[in-house]
Amino acid sequence: MASATLLKSSFLPKKTDWFGARPTANRQVTVSLTVRASSYADELVKTAKTVASPGRGILAMDESNATCGKRLASIGLENTEANRQAYRTLLVTAPGLGNYVSGAILFEETLYQSTVDGKKMVDVLVEQSIVPGIKVDKGLVPLAGSNDESWCQGLDGLASRCAAYYQQGARFAKWRTVVSIPNGPSALAVKEAAWGLARYAAIAQDNGLVPIVEPEILLDGEHGIDRTFEVAQKVWAEVFFYLAENNVLFEGILLKPSMVTPGAECKERATPEQVASYTLKLLHRRIPPAVPGIMFLSGGQSEVEATLNLNAMNQGPNPWHVSFSYARALQNTCLKTWGGRPENVKAAQDALLTRAKANSLAQLGKYTGEGESAEAKEGMYVKNYSY
Repeated sequence: MASATLLKSSFLPKKTDWFGARPTANRQVTVSLTVRASSYADELVKTAKTVASPGRGILAMDESNATCGKRLASIGLENTEANRQAYRTLLVTAPGLGNYVSGAILFEETLYQSTVDGKKMVDVLVEQSIVPGIKVDKGLVPLAGSNDESWCQGLDGLASRCAAYYQQGARFAKWRTVVSIPNGPSALAVKEAAWGLARYAAIAQDNGLVPIVEPEILLDGEHGIDRTFEVAQKVWAEVFFYLAENNVLFEGILLKPSMVTPGAECKERATPEQVASYTLKLLHRRIPPAVPGIMFLSGGQSEVEATLNLNAMNQGPNPWHVSFSYARALQNTCLKTWGGRPENVKAAQDALLTRAKANSLAQLGKYTGEGESAEAKEGMYVKNYSY
């Protein structure tokens, strides 16, 4: 969003005049005001509210081609563009998906890709009342001077990329950086993560894209839930400090935080009620109510676990829309059901819709967990997971 400096000349009385003394002479002063302006402000707010609509959340299908290849390999398929296209077509054409999903995060290839029937993926999503989004970061690289930690690259050229993505139909963006508790986290890593997210958010808004702000606190480690809560407080305090420093419009962003859970290797597990209690306490302490939507990542939780935890957080009113932005927790059973076979497409889409509906109910606080398969309860944690 552009800034403009206005010079305003005015005649102000001397200080003695404010205390009732007889005015003598007026003096001319110059006041410099910085005004933030953007032609996209109203659109950003509208887009954020659309994504954060009741009973709906985000389908994260922005895996890089390499990560998508790993998913395809798990069902015995080669990592070819045709196979990636076939799987992504299956996802976006699931009948009625828009009843439960308000936004879909895409990888760059998908944003410009067509379905197997030759229709633009973006157009298919819009027809389902699903807002197209785009992953804009360039991945994690080692952070020099840290304790084997990472930082997220991609600010170079981001403005022009965002402008091009907007022209292609994207209306929101995602930037994922990570914080590792076993490795500290160091003050350097936290500050780098927060500053990078803030610069990205400002640039995205400048080009019409609602930024999803995602500092993922990795599940890696043996720490308990209290340690996760402590680190999360520090991270989100730093993030919002720098968002404000960069004049980011809070009403025009979405957040994608980790839930507050114990480390994946911690022996003491937490119930959905405990996860909800800690997570909501964190949100109330750190997230302004101006932010329209909190779209949680699943972070390797099982499909059912992620849904139960979301449901527990929606048992009472919240100042924000508390929902989901899941990848594996929506796609895992779907992918296995498909298995790369054309005859399994409908069954796979039904599996996707089952998970989407379950999380829609969880967003409304009405999910019961009844009738879930054993497969949906299997954990999907991968150490040092990357997209």
